[in-house]
Amino acid sequence: MKLRLIIPTMLTLGSLSLSASAQQQPWLADRRYGEGIGIRSGALEFHPGIAGEVGYDSNYFQRAGDGQTSERVIPALRFRLTPSISLSTLSEQRRAAEGRGAPPKLNFRAGAALGLNALVATDSANSDALGKQSHIDATGNFSLDILPQAPWGADLYGQYQRMVEASNSPDTASAWDRDLVVLGAGVVWRPGGGLFDWRLGYELQYNYFEREAYQNLNNAQHAVKTRGRWRFLPRTAFLYDASLGFIGYSGATTQANSQPVRARLGLNGLITNHFAVLAMAGWGASFYETSARPTSNFDSLIAQGELKWFILPQPTMPSDGATVGLSSIALGYTRDFQNSYLGDYYQRDRGYLGFSYFLGGQVLLSLNGGVARVGYPPSYFANGTARFGAFAQTRVDGTLFGEYRLSDSIGINTTLSYDAALGDRLIPTRTAAPQAYDNLKFSRFEAYLGVRWFM
Repeated sequence: MKLRLIIPTMLTLGSLSLSASAQQQPWLADRRYGEGIGIRSGALEFHPGIAGEVGYDSNYFQRAGDGQTSERVIPALRFRLTPSISLSTLSEQRRAAEGRGAPPKLNFRAGAALGLNALVATDSANSDALGKQSHIDATGNFSLDILPQAPWGADLYGQYQRMVEASNSPDTASAWDRDLVVLGAGVVWRPGGGLFDWRLGYELQYNYFEREAYQNLNNAQHAVKTRGRWRFLPRTAFLYDASLGFIGYSGATTQANSQPVRARLGLNGLITNHFAVLAMAGWGASFYETSARPTSNFDSLIAQGELKWFILPQPTMPSDGATVGLSSIALGYTRDFQNSYLGDYYQRDRGYLGFSYFLGGQVLLSLNGGVARVGYPPSYFANGTARFGAFAQTRVDGTLFGEYRLSDSIGINTTLSYDAALGDRLIPTRTAAPQAYDNLKFSRFEAYLGVRWFM
């Protein structure tokens, strides 16, 4: 059964730095969708909001439902209430409307949201299984940009996220609940009027597992990060980024500490007023420390490529170098590796398609989906006994979000999402007889209808 293990196996996404955003509603994950006109208060603007949703979850415990591991699929009705607020210094649009001349010396942004989740069984036979699954998610973040237009500047940022995620067992003691805390700071050098900039920074990420069964997986991830950009043409820039990490577990565990290294070089820019391209390629290595059991290391190419078409023309590249816009179609590919709680690491090659469109200020459509091949190296039990050989599994994901805005502050929306791990993959959960297995295969569909008020 997934996650009723000493080493959890269901979601290696727990090791991704900001993977929690996948759990958020689209208007929380992207402020362009979520914020309205706002409320002005001196040099700040506030954006409060609240949303209510009713929905259906076809496989809340992400079970295989194949009969091989006694994993019976349990659907649920879901109810979500999500109050949120964000605040920031005055936006660029407000500053332009007010005719403010000098650029600000300080840009600040912060936000917070709660997700109150209630689950109800669609079948009375499953009432006990879902009776204790109601929960509260939470998220908060801030960013501070000091002297954003000066030759020397600095930044500071932070994030907190509480993620409540059931294992495939209704027992809440086996739940994959965890808290993520991220803090970072850096200095930025911009000589020559901003045509060239370079940042050097530090980031701390702490992953805390709330259930006692997984306390040995608590870990701190330190990273020294640097990135650079040279705008050699008005609409095109060379990019560089690199990082050196230090991953350490706080308690007695079978997981190995590591010092992952990444470095990439690439290009970002507008080919025409409608087409933009991003291409990055480099190398990554994991450097896991030797332990009582054999360890495996990633040492290979890492890359990202994206072609984006803007429905509305973009005559200039945005000042932050990111080609963003509410109305666009993007096709891309990523290849990277991440720390894993199933063995040492996993490698992911993912192709994706994204579409977003805002029609007449009233209708918003967003579609994002992808197909990934996730590969794992050989894994071993704590005593060094082989657990499984290297394997790969195909993952499919997709989210469709649509919203009709009755006014500037009220919208009716629907969210449809699908996530699946294809193909049976039985993983031994212990060495002693009788042998038990966890099937990593699952298929899950979610549908929500909601209304929200936002400013």
